[in-house]
Amino acid sequence: MALTPSTMTELGSLAPDFELLDVTSGRTLRRDAVTGEKGLLVMFICRHCPFVKHVQVELAKLGRDYAGRGIGIVAITSNDAVQYPEDGPEGSKEQARQVGFTFPYLYDETQAVAKAYDAACTPDFFLYGADQRLVYRGQLDDSRPENGKPVTGRDLRAALDAVLAGRAVAADQKPSIGCNIKWR
Repeated sequence: MALTPSTMTELGSLAPDFELLDVTSGRTLRRDAVTGEKGLLVMFICRHCPFVKHVQVELAKLGRDYAGRGIGIVAITSNDAVQYPEDGPEGSKEQARQVGFTFPYLYDETQAVAKAYDAACTPDFFLYGADQRLVYRGQLDDSRPENGKPVTGRDLRAALDAVLAGRAVAADQKPSIGCNIKWR
């Protein structure tokens, strides 16, 4: 298992636009269509990665817990589906169904969106405020496969709660760690 950290994109960066296929609904969605009035959480994930498998139940729970609260949530899979077919649209749709994702799960076939966001690993998290400026990038929590720490979503949930409360997100942010995005 190769460990790749997130790039820790500069806070204050604007959320890049996108227009991608939602594998769960079959509709094409744009960034503005999934952004809530208080912000947007963009999660780069995939089906095959052991780091994502380790946290995917918490991601589904997070989606349910924050639904309808003003922050849009979207997952994006950007891996090369030729080399990793399970990360393509059908495998991602099956993952969403099995795990119970309630948020859109988008397919970035060209990998242009992952590059625009400077995503490096799965999972990789980017939280934007109402002004579409980056306020959090980093880990879900301290849990990793085989480290024995429980998956709680603590770090990302604290950032989401701060945005919802209109408070500044803590500046001390730790990079996410996961498998590298499988580039073409």
